[in-house]
Formats: sequence, C-alpha cells, structure tokens
Amino acid sequence: MFTIKLLLFIVPLVISSRIDQDNSSFDSLSPEPKSRFAMLDDVKILANGLLQLGHGLKDFVHKTKGQINDIFQKLNIFDQSFYDLSLQTSEIKEEEKELRRTTYKLQVKNEEVKNMSLELNSKLESLLEEKILLQQKVKYLEEQLTNLIQNQPETPEHPEVTSLKTFVEKQDNSIKDLLQTVEEQYKQLNQQHSQIKEIENQLRRTSIQEPTEISLSSKPRAPRTTPFLQLNEIRNVKRDGIPADCTTIYNRGEHTSGMYAIRPSNSQVFHVYCDVISGSPWTLIQHRIDGSQNFNETWENYKYGFGRLDGEFWLGLEKIYSIYSIVKQSNYVLRIELEDWKDNKHYIEYSFYLGNHETNYTLHLVEITGNVPNAIPENKDLVFSTWDHEAKGHFNCPEGYSGGWWWHDECGENNLNGKYNKPRAKSKPERRRGLSWKSQNGRLYSIKSTKMLIHPTDSESFE
Repeated sequence: MFTIKLLLFIVPLVISSRIDQDNSSFDSLSPEPKSRFAMLDDVKILANGLLQLGHGLKDFVHKTKGQINDIFQKLNIFDQSFYDLSLQTSEIKEEEKELRRTTYKLQVKNEEVKNMSLELNSKLESLLEEKILLQQKVKYLEEQLTNLIQNQPETPEHPEVTSLKTFVEKQDNSIKDLLQTVEEQYKQLNQQHSQIKEIENQLRRTSIQEPTEISLSSKPRAPRTTPFLQLNEIRNVKRDGIPADCTTIYNRGEHTSGMYAIRPSNSQVFHVYCDVISGSPWTLIQHRIDGSQNFNETWENYKYGFGRLDGEFWLGLEKIYSIYSIVKQSNYVLRIELEDWKDNKHYIEYSFYLGNHETNYTLHLVEITGNVPNAIPENKDLVFSTWDHEAKGHFNCPEGYSGGWWWHDECGENNLNGKYNKPRAKSKPERRRGLSWKSQNGRLYSIKSTKMLIHPTDSESFE
C-alpha cells in the first residue's frame, strides 16, 4: 500500500515538471508541432512505478495468504480441541454409569452383610443363654461329684460329667468364634459404608460437571447408614440377663445417659439411647440436630430404624412398639423437645396409645403439659405413612411433605421427620416440607433441633 501511494505522488510531479519544460522551450523557440507520443523518460518512470506497484501487490498477497493459513491452522486446532473435549465428556459419562452400578452392588452387599450380622447376633444370644444353663448344670454335677469323691475316693469320674465338660468347652469355643465373626462383619459394614460415602461424593462431583444428567430416581434418597448396633460402645451387656428398657437399667444403678442394650419381651436385642435428666430415665426415639441424616426414607426403614444413636436417627416403629408393649397396663408419656434458630427451647408432653403394624402404628394423643402451643391433633387416630406406603382409606401426605409421619385426614405443617432446612429457606413450600411446628393459633416455629422421648407414667415428668 505504501508503494502505491508513493507512485501516485511521484507520477503527477513528473508530468508537471515535463509540462513546465515544454512551455519554457515553447516560449524561447519557434513553435513546432506537438508529438503525439509520450517522452521516453516518462514512460520509464511510469513503468518503474507500475513495477513497484506489482511488487507491493505481490507482497500484500503473500501476507494475506499467510494470515489465511494461520486462521485455518487455528480453526483446525479448535476443531481438534472440541473433539477431544467430546471424547472426555463421553468417558466421564461412562465412568459415572460405572460408579452408579458399583454403588448399587455395594448397597446390595451391605444389606446382605447386615442381615448376616443380625442372624449371627441372634444365634450368639441363644448360645449365651444355653451356656448359662449348661454352666448351672455343670456346677450342680460338680457338687455331686465332689460329694461322691469324698465318699468313694477310688470311684472314677462319671462319664456323663466328662461329656458335659467337653460339651461346655465346645460351646465356649463356638461362642468365641461367633463373637469374632460378628466383629469382622461389623468391620466389613463400616468399610462398605465408607466406600459408599466415597462413591456418593464422586457422583455428586460428576453431577456438578454434568447438570443435565438424569437422576437415578424421581425421589432423592440417601443410602442406608451403618446400623448403630455397635458392640464396643455398649455399657450394659451382661451374660446373666439383658434389661427390658431404660427404666430397668436406671433401677439397676446406671444413672448416666448413654447407649445400652435392651431386650423387651418377645423381641430381639437392640440398642437405645437412655437420656437421664432430672432423675428420670427416658428412651430417645428420634433426634434431629444438623441434617446429616436423610429422613425421606422408605416404610421398611421407618419400621426397623435408621441413623446412628450418637447423631441423627429414628429408632424404628417396631422397636418403639416393643418398648411400649412391656407394660400394657400402664400408659406411656411422649415428650417432644424443640429448639428454634434463636436457641429458644420448647417442650410438650402427651399421654399416648400406640397400635401395632396391623394398624399402621396408629397414634392417639392427649396433651398433658408444655410451654409451646399444641400442633398435633388430639383424641384422633393418627396413622403413620411414608412416600412408598400409604394407609388404606387415609389421606396421603408424604408425597408433598417429605419424610414419614403420623397423619390424620389432612396435611398440616407439623412434620418433625421432614427435610432439614437452614434459616435461609424462606419460601412456603420449603418451610412446609421442612422441620417445622405450626400451632393451632397459626404461629409457625422453624425448628433447628428436635428430640422425641418416651417413658412410663410411673416416672415423674421433668421440666
């Protein structure tokens, strides 16, 4: 471009100077006829200018051609990068599918190991009882044998005594083996629980990268947590008998809150948290503190319990009923403790009746005392239901309200097993699905933590 501009500037100057020379010669000389052809110098200058113009155009074409080639190279690099990203996305999706399949397999194995552990625990308890009986028999036979030896010192040992001793030794070895097996099973359960948690974190990270991925289920679920039957944490397991409830434990002299093993009548051994406050033993059946446990569980899980006794948990409808049915002639008290996000504490107590699984664990309440307005219907049959189990002939609430709870013929904004919401959840649907307590006068309490406890009416209520 510079060459073209220079040429356009020089050519007019050359032509102008040539015209001036012609005019001056015309004045001094006699007029001659004008030549019809351009002067040779002018032609050379013009040719030289055109030649430079051609070189300039040639350089410009080469530069333009180089720029176009660079653009094509960049486009090829971009296409290759886009293709590589597509391949990486496909690989991530495949890995996510594989992780989901692995999670499902681990959950199935976790259930199998849990069932095996429960069976082993039951067999262990039976063997312990048999051992106690055999020890009593052996003691009696040893006393008889001592008397016989004293009276007849040369009499050989009775074969029956020898066989019984051998049998007792075998039973002792079997019990030791079973105890070791149970401990190994619990270790495996804890390992699988850790693996499931790790896979959940990986799935959560993958879901953030791929927001359009379809979820595995239309209902968000959390995998079942490790059962809270932890042998090493139990303080009150005795070989000579297991207490029926927290009141029995308290009457034996255990006045410290903590986890204990109990066995109500016609029930298997399970573990509870006994909360001793102001000299009264209470059995904790539900605890919410931080939202670490998903309470949108199935009917099966609400029936047998989930969570951890040292954190958030639901004891289980079947276990609650087994405790309640120990003394059918005596009523039980249900105490609900609430703490809001301003750290204000409230409580309310009811006398209650609880039905068995054939009645869907129907609950009948009558208020006794409290410092918070009542929010649960009194003198009505409240039927327990979950999102996958609705009682026949009753209104189904959990689909919209999250978590299993006792419901009547309408849904209210009182669900202590609902979704755990932080204070920033301001919308009404979120509050409705969350942990809340709405009294009959219309006041809504947003709940930070809850406790549900029971004990017989022969123990005094506490403030």
